[in-house]
Amino acid sequence: MKKLVVAGGSGFLGNAIVDHFKTKFEDIVVLTRNTIENTNTVRYVSWDAKTLGHWQCELDGCDVLINMAGRSVDCRYTAKNKHLIMDSRVDSTRVLNQAVAMATDPPHIWLNSSTATIYRHSLDMEMDEEQGEIGTGFSVSVAQAWEAAFFSGNTPKTRKVALRTSIVMGKNGGALTPIRTLAKMGLGRKQGNGKQKFSWIHVDDFVRSIEFIITNSDLHGPINIVAPKPTTNTKLMETVRNTMGISLGLPSPKWLLAIGARIIRTEPELVLKSRNVVPKKLLTAGFDFKYGDLDHALKSVLV
Repeated sequence: MKKLVVAGGSGFLGNAIVDHFKTKFEDIVVLTRNTIENTNTVRYVSWDAKTLGHWQCELDGCDVLINMAGRSVDCRYTAKNKHLIMDSRVDSTRVLNQAVAMATDPPHIWLNSSTATIYRHSLDMEMDEEQGEIGTGFSVSVAQAWEAAFFSGNTPKTRKVALRTSIVMGKNGGALTPIRTLAKMGLGRKQGNGKQKFSWIHVDDFVRSIEFIITNSDLHGPINIVAPKPTTNTKLMETVRNTMGISLGLPSPKWLLAIGARIIRTEPELVLKSRNVVPKKLLTAGFDFKYGDLDHALKSVLV
């Protein structure tokens, strides 16, 4: 393939995507609000993620567009942060839809970031793309508005995929960071009752699944980007603690977790919601997970 455009590609997942694809495309363009110098393999183009501009010409003749733009949810859900979380996702997706619709030769495929948090809190039912039940609350409303902005655009020449991604495990950031921090603070046992499900994916399988989707033209619509077997919070924290060599850790009832979350400037929802999500579409299409085992995945990112 000739050209890849990654919008919001200077964050943790964007950098992982660029690194994975740097030898697979002749031209890689990252749309960013930061000032970054070009490298031998990547061109950085300025955009504000809200309005059309000179950047939109990069989409003409582009093979693959991937949108990872969006403020991190690893923060306190103040009114200001809620607006930033929502607007950064919806605005960037909406303006990309406008640019794709205006392109003479639009992207063949557009993969837009979404979240597995769109499904309800579930202890009993595994959520796949066909039977999964949509939840309620702020995070779900963000996911719904995000996907609505994505799929509402009139872009018939572009195959669209919403990446319903859960916790991505990597060494250099991502949603595993607050969990690692809680373990270091001595809160390395279960949070809440510990029964809540935890869906996750290793960063290597995250980027490999994107490549798999790109090369499989039958895949479209929402796709769950998660490992095949959700674990529980109790098992997760035990494995994190053991992998990090932390022998002692206190359990965190909701009231204590609320205090800890305030200290590290995050939200208890990140560890208390039961994300019981499975990758039915990927498995049915034949995707082979390199890191399907939790122990193996954590050892590769925590040691």
